[in-house]
Amino acid sequence: MMQTPDIGGMIFAHTADARGLELPFVGHVALPQWAPVHVGGMTIDLSPTKHVVFLLVAAFLVWLTMWLTGRALQRQRAQGGGAPKGLANMMEAVILFVRNDVAIANIGRRRGAAFAPYILTLFWLILYCNLLGLVPFGATPTGNLAVTGALALTALATIEISGMVALGPKGYLRTIAFVPPGTTGVTAVLLTLIMIPVELIGKIVKPFALMLRLFANMTAGHFVILSLMGIIFIFGHLAVFRWVIAGGSVAFMLFMYALELLVAFLQAYIFALLTSVFIGLMQHEH
Repeated sequence: MMQTPDIGGMIFAHTADARGLELPFVGHVALPQWAPVHVGGMTIDLSPTKHVVFLLVAAFLVWLTMWLTGRALQRQRAQGGGAPKGLANMMEAVILFVRNDVAIANIGRRRGAAFAPYILTLFWLILYCNLLGLVPFGATPTGNLAVTGALALTALATIEISGMVALGPKGYLRTIAFVPPGTTGVTAVLLTLIMIPVELIGKIVKPFALMLRLFANMTAGHFVILSLMGIIFIFGHLAVFRWVIAGGSVAFMLFMYALELLVAFLQAYIFALLTSVFIGLMQHEH
């Protein structure tokens, strides 16, 4: 009797972080392990992992994309200018869309241009992290809560610090403690005391939602694709339906793979869009 493979273990092994890489024609390659760092009674392990490596690869791809685009624009300008062509044309369309329709449209023309480089960096880094999980032997750094949490923390810091700079100390405090319009006396005091924790929780919930949304969407797609693959091994011993099961699983896997490509772009856009919206909301008092 054929032993049923551990499909759950395979799925978690693929989506979880690891201390090594799976490389073509080589197999498993262990990553170097460094001595942990002790800070204030805490032990911090800074050894590289699979997701760290692919996060660095994504960062390098962002730099390479921009460098190649700059080279292409320089060559075209040296040849007499004109509209960008090829890679430069495609990149210009994407960059102008994110800059004008995401950053400036939600933050404002005067301040949105200053935040456009940060929003563009978020978009391209998240996009490459998402796409790297869809290539053979790849991994999805954005399927790691530590990565999405770090991205959300940068968004939180940008949102709150920019709001403090734009509104000043008094204006910023009004986004936390303010008197609801139309209230006076004891009612105003009680409502203000009630709204202070609500506003503080709201400031934390926004980046928390960004973190969970990106993590959940990028992990769920891999779970579905790997589960469909596992169906082939679970029911592969049924000779009568073997090819029907395999064909159906492969067809659904291809559909989900195409959907994951769409989700990779969509989640990068949503993270950049919501970050822009939250920054824009903090540029004005209630």
